[in-house]
Amino acid sequence: MPGELKVLTTRHLAELRELVGRDPVAHCFVAARLADPMDPWSLGGQVWGWFEGGRLRSALYTGANLIPVETTPLARVNLADHARRLGRRCSSIVGPAEEVLDLWRLLGPAWGPARELRPTQHLMAIATAPTVEPHPGLRPVRPDEIDLLMPAAVAMFTEEVGVSPVEHGGGASYRSRLAELIRTGRALAVVEEGRIVFKAEIGSATHEVCQVQGVWVEPGLRGRGLGTIGMAAVVAHARAHVAPVVSLYVNDFNHPAVLIYERVGFSTVGTFATVLF
Repeated sequence: MPGELKVLTTRHLAELRELVGRDPVAHCFVAARLADPMDPWSLGGQVWGWFEGGRLRSALYTGANLIPVETTPLARVNLADHARRLGRRCSSIVGPAEEVLDLWRLLGPAWGPARELRPTQHLMAIATAPTVEPHPGLRPVRPDEIDLLMPAAVAMFTEEVGVSPVEHGGGASYRSRLAELIRTGRALAVVEEGRIVFKAEIGSATHEVCQVQGVWVEPGLRGRGLGTIGMAAVVAHARAHVAPVVSLYVNDFNHPAVLIYERVGFSTVGTFATVLF
């Protein structure tokens, strides 16, 4: 069946929202960036659409991340061909594992090698109150506490991704992103004796689902249950103030984190994969 690739605009917004609505948890990141009108500023990039018979069948978000949305095998061939010709502009490919790994199969010969491939990441969600008592001290980080948050956030990012977000002159932009999370009340932490001992951020959010990121426990306090009650507090706060479903994704090899999320009441609802450059 012949198809057509287009850059999506505001006139495609209803169709695109219907597409991401097929899996609100998996597509939370993209859905949270859709606004009327659609523009590169609000999107943080572009969305390419694959049409068959005049209908939108698949999409690919292209920004700092490359994220497939309900892509069919035929769509991936054509989307990858277009991406390959433009050259790599993203720092990762992330999303549903089957789609990400197939895109990487198509893009790898031109874009590789990757710095790291994480083929199995648990996409987890909770739509109920946490199953353990939340930490009573979790609260939004205040604007005057950004210098407390910055070292914890840099440590978490470096530990998780393998590179520091402040390398190569990235410190100012990373600090700016943290300041925006603080401004919107989505940077959460437990502060004890002038230091952050637990923190997490609510990154993407729609009226249905929000996605937690950046979960971190001070290394010297790990293994004492702080991560469990801290995450329980994040869930309680997010469900009360942001969205009724709380989601995240975690590497399958991070067994301590998976156990914490399961104790809190998260269940696995899908599988993600990430290619890091």
